[in-house]
Amino acid sequence: MKLSIIYEDDQILVIDKAAGIVVTPADTIQDVTISDILINEYKINLDRGGVVHRLDKDTSGVLIIAKTQKALENLQNQFKERIVKKEYWALVHGDMSDAKNVKGAIARNPANREKFIVLDDFGKEAVPAGRQAETDFSPLKHLTMSEEKVNEIFTGFNKIQMRKIYSSKYEIFTLVSAKPATGRTHQIRVHLKYTGFPLVSDEKYGGRKTVRLDRRWCPRQFLHARRLEIVHPETGKRVEFLSELPDDLKNALNNLNET
Repeated sequence: MKLSIIYEDDQILVIDKAAGIVVTPADTIQDVTISDILINEYKINLDRGGVVHRLDKDTSGVLIIAKTQKALENLQNQFKERIVKKEYWALVHGDMSDAKNVKGAIARNPANREKFIVLDDFGKEAVPAGRQAETDFSPLKHLTMSEEKVNEIFTGFNKIQMRKIYSSKYEIFTLVSAKPATGRTHQIRVHLKYTGFPLVSDEKYGGRKTVRLDRRWCPRQFLHARRLEIVHPETGKRVEFLSELPDDLKNALNNLNET
């Protein structure tokens, strides 16, 4: 399998990760991972194939790989010291009118170990082990789904079902820039749910009924790693890498109108 390359030199490889592929191996993962591809096909003989950070399976966008041990250690330190700057684009439910800074320790949900929660949701006594997390959110576009489009996508729904769609204000969305200062598992998705603006088509955090509606027009969670900025491990200069929205997310946006 060939990876989509954004940039490559002797020290680093930057790829445009497609949705649907896992980055690193785990006991529960049977499919080929990006780490496997890097080791077997790109001959990067480093731990995890030189993968420095991870994106969720169904998140697309910029992913940076180290090609040498020196670059790996340098980049790992940059992530640890928060030198790296990251930006994601996310489509969320609701009208996020103002920028938000969300701080909250994240821990595994005691009711479902595959999910994470902000400790405020349960209290520190109920979930004692958490890691601090911080994300800045800012609105990029305010969007709505027109009545015509609602009727087209949800054709066959009865009057009661359609009334529920409008009473819940389902048709209102915001395209959001998310800049995480930390790198916790599911951080952006968990913080969005915590603030009341769940990610579109997020099976884990979006709510079962809402996600069922979302999947009629958005095939996977609308989260894309748009930009990554690092200090190059060899030159010492700051460099920026960008990834355009893939076609599946562009097509989803085409169902909405800017307000």
